[in-house]
Amino acid sequence: MRILFQGDSVTDCNRNYEDFFDLGDGYVMYTVENLKQQFPEADFEFINKGISGNRTKDVLARARADIVDIDPDVITILIGVNDTWRRFDMNDPTTAEEFRNNYESILKIIKEKTRAKIVMLECFVIYGMGRDEYREDLNAKIDETRKLAYKYADAFIPLDGILAEACMKVSPELISADGVHPAVEGRKIIASHLAPVIGNIIKEL
Repeated sequence: MRILFQGDSVTDCNRNYEDFFDLGDGYVMYTVENLKQQFPEADFEFINKGISGNRTKDVLARARADIVDIDPDVITILIGVNDTWRRFDMNDPTTAEEFRNNYESILKIIKEKTRAKIVMLECFVIYGMGRDEYREDLNAKIDETRKLAYKYADAFIPLDGILAEACMKVSPELISADGVHPAVEGRKIIASHLAPVIGNIIKEL
């Protein structure tokens, strides 16, 4: 069974691009560790194709090579924060409509060209970490992600709310020092929600 993780730097998380099976040291690594514990006898192939800096338009541009040609049984997607970030650091915004159209095109390709079950995770920003102004732009993209999940996903993980709740229990710096890229605690929280969802899908396949 082939499980593909797709997204931006949050998914990428220092993976070695020269090693096709390198998982990086982020939530993907922790998710895989959890799944191997759940299914110690299973024959899995785990692939991380997150690329730092990617927006929805970038994932769409590489959808054939990095999704269709890989032909996964399960794909997880976490994308969107750079569609907001580039507005603030490069004056290169992506409207909510452009975001939705790009994302929906990706999802249609997956549905039409692969057999993959789709797990969507919403993008997030941690409050109080210097990027609260992103909310003006990001909230609309989170809303579009949720609407697309209802239409296309086999499972959905509302990460923005999950991580906001986590910040009520531990210092936000332990979740993400810059409000976007998860620290170790944040990575483990994401994995703790993602791994059971993938596990349930695996049991149904």
